[in-house]
Parts: sequence; structure tokens; C-alpha cells
Amino acid sequence: MYENIDNLENIINKVFNETLKKYQKKIKVWFPDNEAVEEMVTEKGPYSFYYSKENRLECCRLRKVVPLTRALMGKECWISGIRATQSDNRNRMDWLEYEEDKKLFKFYPLFSWSFDEVNNFIKENNVPYNVLHDKGFVSIGCEPCTRAIKPGEEFRSGRWWWETDGPKECGCHVK
Repeated sequence: MYENIDNLENIINKVFNETLKKYQKKIKVWFPDNEAVEEMVTEKGPYSFYYSKENRLECCRLRKVVPLTRALMGKECWISGIRATQSDNRNRMDWLEYEEDKKLFKFYPLFSWSFDEVNNFIKENNVPYNVLHDKGFVSIGCEPCTRAIKPGEEFRSGRWWWETDGPKECGCHVK
């Protein structure tokens, strides 16, 4: 969890606003279907994702995968910041993939970059970024599903930290 982090909403809004200001481009926002989320929470409770991997994947699907799928409809290419060194699962991916069911290419321009190369690029080019990265949050997702990692821990160990088996993915990047 985002322990000892004050004003999480302000941190997120600051990154969003700094990005708008720097690049002068509108960012289309996609929200999950509120009725589907309401039904899941009514049926299973607000923290059902802690009880099973299936429940966690359902929550990720409703809150992330479904909105992303809507956003990608009609697109030819999806550009993502995935890097091979983030996990064993991502290391088995390629820098360019074709997703048949969505009929689009997935392009990962940072695929072969190291964590240090990304950080150096951000600093050298004054790219807005989430300051939680400076506090050990190397992979940031939903608030209850993310924690900072400790030195020596695997990159994705801060995501769904209570799960001990299998790849740490939400479903957006899994075939």
C-alpha cells in the first residue's frame, strides 16, 4: 500500500497536470463501467481482490482491461512503456507484437532500456513523472495493490504483493 504517502490524489493530479502543461496535448480519460464495479463490490466486498487471484483478476479486468479495450478500439498500434527486465513474463515478450484479437500492433520502444536509462532520460528531458518512483514504487498501479519495493526485491514484487505464485500482471499485457 502507499504507506507514509500523503495526498496520493494530489500526486496523481500533479503528474497529469504537469504532463498537460508540458506537452500541450489533451489526454483522453477512460473510466471503468460504474455499474459493473458497483455490482462486483456489492457482491464480493471492497477488498475481494485480496481473497483470490480470480477475484483480483476480475477487479483488474473491470477497472483496467475493459476501459483499455474500449480505448484501443479502432486503433492500429498501442505504444506501451514495457521493458524486458521488468519481469520474466515481460522478458519473453518482443519489442513489437501483433495482437490478433484486437487487430493491432503492440510497440514497446523502451523494451531494451534499463531502469537507469529510463531514469536518466526522464531527468535529461525533464519528463513529468510520479514522485512515488523516488520512494521505491518502481511499478505503480492501484493504491491497495501496490507497495514500495525493498532493495534486492524483484521489480514487480510491489504489485499484488500478497500473491506468491505466477506472473504479476493485470491482464493488459497477457495474451
